[in-house]
Amino acid sequence: MDTSTFDRTQRIAVLGGGPGGYEAALAGAQLGAEVTLVERVGVGGSAVLTDVVPSKTLIATAEAAGAIRDAADLGVQFFARGESGRAVKPEVAVNLTQVNKRLLNLAQDQSDDMRDQLIAAGVRIIVGDGRLDGPNRIVVATGHGKKRTDFDQCDADTVIVAVGASPRELPSAKPDGTRILTWTQLYTLTEVPEHLIVVGSGVTGAEFASAYRALGAQVTLISSRDQVLPGEDADAAHLIEQVFRRNGMTLLAKSRADSVVNTGDGVTVTLSDGTVIEGSHCLMAVGSIPNTAGIGLEEAGVQLTASGHIAVNKVARTSMPSVYAVGDCSDSLPLASVASMQGRTAVYHAMGDAVTPIRLRNVTSNIFTAPEIATVGFSQKQIEDGETRGIVHKLMLETNPRAKMQGVTDGFIKIFAAKTSGTVIGGVIVAPRASELILPVALAVEHRLTVDQLARAYSVYPSLSGGITDAARAMHVPRD
Repeated sequence: MDTSTFDRTQRIAVLGGGPGGYEAALAGAQLGAEVTLVERVGVGGSAVLTDVVPSKTLIATAEAAGAIRDAADLGVQFFARGESGRAVKPEVAVNLTQVNKRLLNLAQDQSDDMRDQLIAAGVRIIVGDGRLDGPNRIVVATGHGKKRTDFDQCDADTVIVAVGASPRELPSAKPDGTRILTWTQLYTLTEVPEHLIVVGSGVTGAEFASAYRALGAQVTLISSRDQVLPGEDADAAHLIEQVFRRNGMTLLAKSRADSVVNTGDGVTVTLSDGTVIEGSHCLMAVGSIPNTAGIGLEEAGVQLTASGHIAVNKVARTSMPSVYAVGDCSDSLPLASVASMQGRTAVYHAMGDAVTPIRLRNVTSNIFTAPEIATVGFSQKQIEDGETRGIVHKLMLETNPRAKMQGVTDGFIKIFAAKTSGTVIGGVIVAPRASELILPVALAVEHRLTVDQLARAYSVYPSLSGGITDAARAMHVPRD
């Protein structure tokens, strides 16, 4: 890219090195700006070090354990020889200490790789606790230990705030890192919990409940709503509930946890109706709060929402022209992919490069349960509520030849299209590796392809992705 048309002296300061801050810093360096990144714990932020990377690594381990257990369905059997010489079926054992060591090392390696890429691009990195001192300056407390007494400052033409969010804590269920845990504290466990009680059935709660059940823990999932994954596709949520129950998980719907107590050798969870549930550990998955308090935002004139998130427009700009905000601290979708896109968009806009405003309607998201749930575009509920006119086609995965070969019985492919034109406006895929399968549907939504255009793509036979073209073909819109 020819960067000669950009102001090479422009100074960009990025507060926070998660996915959004990292991408913003790289984009700024690419366009020739002087970029400084301030990060408290390490490049990659919580997404890499304590959230997305370690949790998805844990889930990958759970998938491996599940694959071994399910191999018998495909005719693959595991046996060892006992003392008598007879075949004995071995148990699938999970060394959680080794699992957690591996995932934390992997997370650190990813953080180190990201840091090295920033340094190679010419980004200056300051390790410390940063705060805004007006709309064009970041002051950083540096040094070692909890009490950082040295100070540095960074003046900038553009400030990008990417401070992320932290697990929400309830006064009556304070995490202690031993028995009552947030999702950032799970990786200190040395053994698979005997009975894990998960409070909260949103994405985080459902993912960890699914993973720890596959790892061998008894799991009770407490949902305050009438279904797991409230707000998600109803068919997908219903299917996941069926899978959870079939796998031996206990689901408690319309139940609210009033308190969680560490009893020393376990936990007791008291529900609002007086019911008491006993377990070995409790995971609190009740949402997150933005890390926006006490970092000088309001003093710098940056507008916050009632929830403490930073209000931004479609190019991630705040109420102050020189300040942008990206990622979970903003009032946008809390997804790493959105944070990354916001980071690049913010820098492009600040430096006068061509920019495409972020369209949240086209964002693809995925829930890493087993099976996974991937979505993009309009939902079926929005169609049913009349927000848009559309038609729906659902193809059950059990009819797909590759699914039959792999022993996959749970899942479906659902495509939504505009009623008159046949333009693809959304979709839901519930399947193993749905996160990979959703991309063709996302491309169709992004580029406004019709179901006929999607169906004309040559899918491999047999393949799970062939179900996408099969579903699109079934939605053919006849032309007069």
